[in-house]
Amino acid sequence: MLRVEALNKEFRNEHGEQVRAARDITFEVPKGEMFTLLGPSGCGKTTTLRSIAGLEKPSSGEISLEGYPVYSSERGIFVPPNRRGFGMVFQSYAIWPHMTVYQNVAFALEVERKHSKSEIRKRVMEVLEVVDLAALEARKATKMSGGQQQRLALARALVKKPQLLLLDEPLSNLDAKLRERMRFEIKRLQRELGLTTIYVTHDQSEALALSHKIAVMKDGQIVQIGPPKEIYSRPGSRFVADFVGTTNFLESNAAEPCAKDGHYRLTTPCGELVVQSAQPLGRGESVTVALRPENIHIASSRPDHVNVWQGIVDTRVFLGDFQDLQIKVGAAILQARAHPSLDLDSGSSVFLHVEPNQCTIIVN
Repeated sequence: MLRVEALNKEFRNEHGEQVRAARDITFEVPKGEMFTLLGPSGCGKTTTLRSIAGLEKPSSGEISLEGYPVYSSERGIFVPPNRRGFGMVFQSYAIWPHMTVYQNVAFALEVERKHSKSEIRKRVMEVLEVVDLAALEARKATKMSGGQQQRLALARALVKKPQLLLLDEPLSNLDAKLRERMRFEIKRLQRELGLTTIYVTHDQSEALALSHKIAVMKDGQIVQIGPPKEIYSRPGSRFVADFVGTTNFLESNAAEPCAKDGHYRLTTPCGELVVQSAQPLGRGESVTVALRPENIHIASSRPDHVNVWQGIVDTRVFLGDFQDLQIKVGAAILQARAHPSLDLDSGSSVFLHVEPNQCTIIVN
């Protein structure tokens, strides 16, 4: 298990001002799981990863793997990065351009000077088989596609059989279709090899697709940790709801309890809305309702449901496997997601309905 406790990293910027890049970062990653640090640029996720790798020395805190500390400010421990035994894949891949595929992977073992040539050959070919590059062992690294270079960078990290694999935006240089394919490759390798992995990305799709757990970061702090489904379906703040996926926000300051336990009647710019809330709401309490586009159901005639609104289609965007619609409802414009076969033009009148348990309540 990787354990990070109360990790802080401070430095001075070019103006001499003290900047806290990481603030009291605390989390655990069970052996064999993938944990993702997700957030916008400058939120502290790469600083946290580099601190774990030993490429940055934190200001305070503790980092340990399987109970053995690699950094502790209290005990004065700082294990150099080359002695931590971690594998790391950078955004740029950092592949040696003058070497072949085989030489790139073998280099990490050769510099250790403790393996025979036959052992190195065996280890390198095993890992090249895993990433499906064995047939390209003699090819120069510069003669490979982006996806092949990404797999080569993974092979270099894996050949030393690391206890912990660190991935820093490894797919950001690939085109959209290749990124999607490589997500499956990374997920397959991580699961099959049982690698404890820390993954850093600003791409919420990658985080949702790959992770056992996600830590969403903002301004150097973790603002929410949870499984992908929980982060997406039950965001704990407006920032998380807005950053992870697409969300409609409706403000209300007139919460009224309903007869049914845990249900409240709200007044919103779209009209009256009945919601289900796990946390009690006070009468008249100010809240924000987050509605995902896929949870707004569209009908041509008024359905027999609670939370039915009538609206006018303002804009329609066809995206192949679905279409996004902007619909004017009262004083608001809502974004809804619909099947591509639904034939709606701008100006069409539609009815919308939302289930009470599909509304996420954020207390202001």
